[in-house]
Amino acid sequence: MFTGIIEDIGVVRNIKKGSESVVLSIGSDRIMDDVRIGDSVAVNGVCLTATTVSKDGFTADVMPETLRRSSLGELKRGSRVNLERAMSAGGRFGGHIVSGHIDGTGVVKSLKAEDNATWVTIEAERGILKYIVEKGSIAIDGISLTVAYVDDSCFKVSVIPHTASETTLLAKEPGDIVNLENDIVGKYIDKLIHFDETKTTGKGIDMNTLMENGFI
Repeated sequence: MFTGIIEDIGVVRNIKKGSESVVLSIGSDRIMDDVRIGDSVAVNGVCLTATTVSKDGFTADVMPETLRRSSLGELKRGSRVNLERAMSAGGRFGGHIVSGHIDGTGVVKSLKAEDNATWVTIEAERGILKYIVEKGSIAIDGISLTVAYVDDSCFKVSVIPHTASETTLLAKEPGDIVNLENDIVGKYIDKLIHFDETKTTGKGIDMNTLMENGFI
């Protein structure tokens, strides 16, 4: 579990490609003091498992499904990535609930400065936009951000200088791909509302069912 508060900007040192998977080697100056083999680290919002660890970096296996669902396949040697360790039980919950399980990707449409902030517009599929609400939370490349605008084709966030300096978001250009993770609460609510019990029990809720159980 993560919070979307980025701890370091790492650098991709090497990419070892398999037939359909890759092994990423990532350098970091700030998070390696307590990362151990088997620990979870969010890389641009994607939860990966550290398979080897050194004082200044780690490696992680990236399976084919992760490459299909995220932008990690776009990384190159020298790419800068947002890093966050899994949340500790006694830590402050500064962002929102982030699982590191990407729902899909979006495309940066524009970046526009407004005084000390920058508006970032992201285009996304309707399947992702359905869970995005104004003033709700979204994780973009692992960064917990507040949605300031949403319509049927895109959403916008306003990025403050601190977030700009501590993450890679404003280094993006129009056309770049970013990882998106919706607020998990909305996804659970949608599942419960639309869950069809007849597919698992063979019996739906009707007047007889309500009478048999004392509701009417």
